[in-house]
Amino acid sequence: MQLSLEDCLNRIIRERPLTVLFQPIVTNKKRAIFGYEALIRGPSDTPLHSPVTLFETAARHGRLVELEVLCREVSIRQFVRLNLPGKLFLNTSPESLFQPNSRTGSTLNILKQVGLSPERVVIELTEQFPTENYEAIREAKHHYKSMGFEIAIDDLGAGYAGLRMWSELCPDYVKIDRHFMQDIHEDRVKQEFVRSIKNIARGLNCKVVGEGVETEDEFRCVTKLGIEFIQGYYFARPAQIPLTAVAKTFFTPTQNSLTQGTGRSFFSKTIGDLLQRIPGISATTSIEESAQIFQMAPQLESLPVVDKQQPLGLVRRNRLMNLLLTRYGRDLHGKKPIMQFLDGDTLMLETHLPIEQASSLVSEQMKQSKELDFIITQNGAYLGMGSVIDLLKVITEMQVRSARYANPLTLLPGNVPIYEELDHLLREQQEFVVCYCDLDNFKPFNDKYGYEKGDQVIKDLSDILRSEVQLEQDFIGHIGGDDFILIFRSEDWQARCKSILASFEQIAPSYYSREDNALQGIWSEDRSGNYRFFPRLTLSIGSVEPDPSACKSHHDVASLASCAKHEAKRQKGNSLFIERRRRPNSPRSQEEVA
Repeated sequence: MQLSLEDCLNRIIRERPLTVLFQPIVTNKKRAIFGYEALIRGPSDTPLHSPVTLFETAARHGRLVELEVLCREVSIRQFVRLNLPGKLFLNTSPESLFQPNSRTGSTLNILKQVGLSPERVVIELTEQFPTENYEAIREAKHHYKSMGFEIAIDDLGAGYAGLRMWSELCPDYVKIDRHFMQDIHEDRVKQEFVRSIKNIARGLNCKVVGEGVETEDEFRCVTKLGIEFIQGYYFARPAQIPLTAVAKTFFTPTQNSLTQGTGRSFFSKTIGDLLQRIPGISATTSIEESAQIFQMAPQLESLPVVDKQQPLGLVRRNRLMNLLLTRYGRDLHGKKPIMQFLDGDTLMLETHLPIEQASSLVSEQMKQSKELDFIITQNGAYLGMGSVIDLLKVITEMQVRSARYANPLTLLPGNVPIYEELDHLLREQQEFVVCYCDLDNFKPFNDKYGYEKGDQVIKDLSDILRSEVQLEQDFIGHIGGDDFILIFRSEDWQARCKSILASFEQIAPSYYSREDNALQGIWSEDRSGNYRFFPRLTLSIGSVEPDPSACKSHHDVASLASCAKHEAKRQKGNSLFIERRRRPNSPRSQEEVA
């Protein structure tokens, strides 16, 4: 068997019968393809079809460098032949870098031959065996960086790809192992690991790729955690001829919203707000009868065809009239059922669908058809119609309202939408919890480190808050400065608050110099002009569950929340204070500090 594998390997290196698959890496920020990872497969009729067996055999027989150079060459040539956009990620094993013939400049020569810039190529280190020769790895890194290549570490957190390699290599990208992506939306431990990796990467100016994202739930969770680059089956499987563009429908409503990650808010509207209750016609209605309906209702551009409350599609005025205006058109087609002239590709949207997500679906549909109407359903049953013109009006209103009331630094809703949300919940007599978040020792920090560093702290805190809200139920607002409001309807709000505190406690030291971290704080002037010591930044959260029947407006809720925040700030360190009072002006009963 060993000889058979060696013979197969020799033939592969000699005859080059390799297949290259490309899997897209998507950028969340731009909602587009950022690049592709090239994946190699051996001939399907040999025992070396699997890349694991192929490369293990090459390493065992001392031909790993030859094979890897060959794989790079066929990947580069195919990438250019397909004219793929973005960057090309090429896998390389650290073991091959130790070989004396590994750095001959062959990759750069291939790029020159095909006209591909080294700046578009990322050398991706994949570890299958333990590595101790970090000096050789650093030398290899400088070798590739000097030629213009970027460097990535693959499968961070799996096998031997650990923090030591990250710190020694200082790569441009780290790819988090797929283990941490699998069911991450149900696993808070995995979420904490990923959040930690992101925070470390930010300090090292390193980009993070979430690898192995397969479901929408995983994608939405990773997006909330702030991971910009995504790779996995959710977008596309590896293919010989891959996608060159990603449909916007893959992205969740939070990606399309101007107030990304705010949760349920006053900005949000649904497609049901555009509903026009237009009666449908049956599938047996004749073309002549349909034309008469259009003549009697000149405002209609489309007619819905419905069978037992199930929408079948739309009949378009222009197309129908053009048919009847042709010579003999009315005589030939007038008595035929309208089903023969139905637009079966009509866009159908559920009434509860958020406007932002509906906008993306409509935009994709209009690339194929310029028709301006769509059907609105409820649990699949016909409800009415909607107009693209009305949709555009609502989107414009939302954009104007967002720009007017959103905080310019975090783009979170400001005071007006916070008040409106609270008043709405009180009117509806809904149960909710308000958490008032405020940074401790922020002013002296700002005085010493400057406003730019202070703004970064505020933006990072807003990202942490975004990652903890449940978008369908909760709400985030930015009062101003370092003050934030969370409105929870999630039952596990206490666990979410504790996770927020833990996340901020973890990143706080990264804002200080080594000397100040050694002191665990700074010396600065207080508000009275006295020079004194201030501990490192901490976060105080005061929470209250208002009684909707006793609180008349947002003013009552604000009063309760302010008292809770004041009590939280009296505690040392990162703290959560739970106010037991639910009614304004009532005496304080049992309090709890968590």
